Amino acid sequence: MLAPTTISFASPFHGRRWGIVFLLFVAALINYLDRASLSLALPVIGADLHLDPTQKGLLLSAFFWSYALMQIPVGLCVDRFPIRWLYATMFAIWSLACGFTGFVGSMPAFLGLRVLLGIGESVYFPGGTKMVYVLFPAKRRGLPSGIFNSGTRLGFAVGGVMVPWLITAFGWRAMFMVLGFGSLVWLIPWLLIAPGRENSGATEVPRTAVRLPTFNRNLLGICIGFFCFDYFLYLLLTWLPDYLVQARHFTMMRAGIYSALPFLAFFASEVIGGGIADRLIRRSWSETQARKTVVTIGYLAGLLLIPAVLVPSGEAAITLIVGACFVGLSTGNLIAMVQTCAPADEIAAWSGMQNFTGNLGGILAPLLTGILISRTGSYLPGFTLAALLLVVGILPYWLILGDLHLPEQAGARKGFAETKAAPTE
Repeated sequence: MLAPTTISFASPFHGRRWGIVFLLFVAALINYLDRASLSLALPVIGADLHLDPTQKGLLLSAFFWSYALMQIPVGLCVDRFPIRWLYATMFAIWSLACGFTGFVGSMPAFLGLRVLLGIGESVYFPGGTKMVYVLFPAKRRGLPSGIFNSGTRLGFAVGGVMVPWLITAFGWRAMFMVLGFGSLVWLIPWLLIAPGRENSGATEVPRTAVRLPTFNRNLLGICIGFFCFDYFLYLLLTWLPDYLVQARHFTMMRAGIYSALPFLAFFASEVIGGGIADRLIRRSWSETQARKTVVTIGYLAGLLLIPAVLVPSGEAAITLIVGACFVGLSTGNLIAMVQTCAPADEIAAWSGMQNFTGNLGGILAPLLTGILISRTGSYLPGFTLAALLLVVGILPYWLILGDLHLPEQAGARKGFAETKAAPTE
């Protein structure tokens, strides 16, 4: 066993921690902007490279092959190597993969770069989760967790406007180059302010040999609940534009703008939901009660997706879909639960397992929805299934996941309480 790393909230990184959270937010935005660029540019790319529908589907899925499979290995690495350098390396890999996509001239090269993009981007969730764990005590992790991950939703909203404009103005190849190579600028502030070692938390984190995360009922509950969450999310990401065009008869431009609105609601609610639970905990709610309650409210909001398909007005449908996207209230708390429940040296490994399971829902959602649409001629069964899965997803948090304990408030918390230099909030 390697020597443990002693962590103190009084470290110089305490004052920089919100700056680090902001950089994680920007990285998440870039992450989703880069991965969404292909789907937005696919009509132009398909015509230019003479791709048939099968090849298009292959390109769209290639990213998820490596992204999903890398979640657990990258989580193990995040737990055992300095996040500063690992995150920077993986960020550089995904940015260069996106940038060099602008030079591709063959299907194999395109596939290879999409796989490489998935490898690089796999660090964002376990890396961000671990960094927030390192920088904040348990009762204050909901807000920063919601902030850093909300960049993903804003990335989709920004991409819906930015990517078509870049393609129209400069072409699809230049679009990839601008997004990929331009993103490398992010590395400068990251390397300047991110801690080189995880020395800014409140416990001693032992460095053990690399091993798979300890699987128990808490991890099982977290994974099942997150599967249901990601199934709902990826249904919207993959089928919402098509639904607005085919079922609501919106123009492509109008559908693109309306598709961005739900993800703006997702973005805002992620920040709000994490902050609400943190405040409830500071007002003497238990972490278990606060986080599980906010998750329940968020998941129940997803039921608005069902009447959205039934109402006659397209504008009313968008309003209800925006309301359904307040499922984002749960997100910061889903991340904070992992940070509280996982062993100290398995935080990123647990979040990697959580995200891997969630991406299985992401793989199934577009597939099953397409089958249901083909067989019924309606979007209602597929959208209803996603909403009802969210309701089912509430159960593992209350019935399988146990009480959330605050390890820093026990013996290990003593070091934080005795640190005079730690600022109050």
